[in-house]
Amino acid sequence: MTERPPDASTRLAAERTRLAQERTLMAWIRTCTSLIAFGFTIYQLFLYINTKERFRTPVVSPQVFGVLMIVTGLTALALAWIQHRQQMRALRSDFGTMPYSIASIIAGFIAGLGVVALLGVTLRL
Repeated sequence: MTERPPDASTRLAAERTRLAQERTLMAWIRTCTSLIAFGFTIYQLFLYINTKERFRTPVVSPQVFGVLMIVTGLTALALAWIQHRQQMRALRSDFGTMPYSIASIIAGFIAGLGVVALLGVTLRL
């Protein structure tokens, strides 16, 4: 017995769900980009200030804090991308082919920039 294509309301519901998944991944990308950027900025700012003035040694150095923010951003981005892929795979199994996620491509680019920032920070530690 052949499966009939879903009716219009089912197709539209699947499309709304797909778009919601895209928006969710984009929200994660924004959050992770902020974490990565703030981590890198904190590291660079305190590196610059340390060359001008000497502060007392804190419990957790700003450099370590910056690295932790970058790592947290990269980890969250990877987990969000994995979750997005799983959800899209579930949608495809229920409703057939879906357009490819442009948000996944952007997540890959941001992850690449995050790795470059992490390498830049850790190679200077």
